[in-house]
Amino acid sequence: MPAAPRPPGPAVEQPPTPRWVLWLPVVLLVLDLAAEALVPDAVAAGFLLTALPVVAAFSYGPVLTAATTGGALALQVLLALRAGHIDEQHHVWVYIATLLSGVMGTALAWQRTRQNRTLLQARTVAETLQRTVLRPVPDRAGGLRVAGLYRPAQAEVLVGGDLYEVCDTRYGVRVLLGDVRGKGLGAVRTVADVLGAFRAAAHDTPGLVDLADQLDRAVLRDAADRGDDELFATAVLLQYLPGSDCVEIVNRGHTTPLLLADGTISPVSCADELPLGLAHLGPADAGKPTAVALPPGHTVLLYTDGVSEARDAAGAFYPLTARLAALGPATPDRVVSFLAQDVHTFAGLLADDLAILALTPD
Repeated sequence: MPAAPRPPGPAVEQPPTPRWVLWLPVVLLVLDLAAEALVPDAVAAGFLLTALPVVAAFSYGPVLTAATTGGALALQVLLALRAGHIDEQHHVWVYIATLLSGVMGTALAWQRTRQNRTLLQARTVAETLQRTVLRPVPDRAGGLRVAGLYRPAQAEVLVGGDLYEVCDTRYGVRVLLGDVRGKGLGAVRTVADVLGAFRAAAHDTPGLVDLADQLDRAVLRDAADRGDDELFATAVLLQYLPGSDCVEIVNRGHTTPLLLADGTISPVSCADELPLGLAHLGPADAGKPTAVALPPGHTVLLYTDGVSEARDAAGAFYPLTARLAALGPATPDRVVSFLAQDVHTFAGLLADDLAILALTPD
């Protein structure tokens, strides 16, 4: 089974030019020479070479395009000389047309190269942003094996409205997975604010409920800054002490975590609490972590509604529990790799962002 997708590495490479595009100038040249061989000697077929510089501009840079222009002109002169028409008026106009084509082709190649460089820089910045906002999931953290998957609904954006983080702190491993209202660029600011607040507070806040309350206040501040009274984020927080046989979970309006063990799938029953940004509307004494047994061989799965609400062509929701029940051994890598492929097969293009974390004790 293929490994679970990871956030992109530090290097961003420009996609290679398709091979058939590179061969287009050669094909045109061969066609011209074939026409020259087939038509009577009194006719020069070099007029086909007029388009050669523009065709080369789609495959090569400005220097090679300019060189192609010179080569096309030289070959046209040789073919016309062979036919004895080198100085006839229509041939002169062909030379002029080829020269103009070469000037435009060289300019086109220069602009294409410049645009590709700009797009590559933009892609580099976007991927750097993704690695900064959504850091790669570690393979191990404080006695837990971890696997994760992140797919934004808008693939070209790279960072959407879902979020995750795994921090190894003095209080144990602390995990956050959430979903900001909305998706795409409009949700990125809130995602960054929530993740920044979690990374800062996770190391200094003793209680998991207190940590969730700090994230609630971070969303409230963001909502006030943006003047958006409807801004909120669902989230599930998890805490695991190395060597322990259980985890603590606080669920703030998020999808229900699942516990996978011995071929069975069990939902983790947590208190029904309001999402981040709305929790201040709930009771003041709300919130105690839910303790869940997690011995070796058991895997806890956190996911966003991009998984459970993925739909097929008929509009049916993705049957997450039923699909996982047929998986067999549920190691984190196996679970995430399976869902990465199976959700795509079931639903095709995503309509919502998707994030998954699977964790099991060593």
